[in-house]
Amino acid sequence: MVHNVRSISRRSILAAGLGTVIMPAMAQDGNDPPNEEPTEMQIRMTFHGQALTGTLYDNASTRDLLALLPLDIEIDDYANNEKIAYLPRNLTLEGSASFSNERPGDICYFAPWGNLALFFAGYRYSSGLVRLGRLDDFAPLLTRGKFPLRIACL
Repeated sequence: MVHNVRSISRRSILAAGLGTVIMPAMAQDGNDPPNEEPTEMQIRMTFHGQALTGTLYDNASTRDLLALLPLDIEIDDYANNEKIAYLPRNLTLEGSASFSNERPGDICYFAPWGNLALFFAGYRYSSGLVRLGRLDDFAPLLTRGKFPLRIACL
């Protein structure tokens, strides 16, 4: 009988411990991590007669991107879940951090290749990926092909 009380007690402690880890993560699901604060700054991306609007986050990489705008580059398909566009120079990584609530519509910078990554399907965070903001609608990204891309502030 004592053994059962002890195992129930251990299970209760384990469940309570897991609850303190899992519940905050679930509470953040769909929300931006604390190091990514949305701003009032928006950009417009146009390609193939379509326009995308994105709301940017307040981080050093985003401010560095804004310094490049307006920008004319090319956008192309990659990995069946994103479109990529190579920037003319690398962005700063100062203050960047990992994130875990990846979702379609994320605007990211992939430092190892120096490109923007615009996700239209599920993906996983990888080292060197910095989230810059969120697209209001990512449906235009489903258009397959390589196109000239114009990025400008709104």
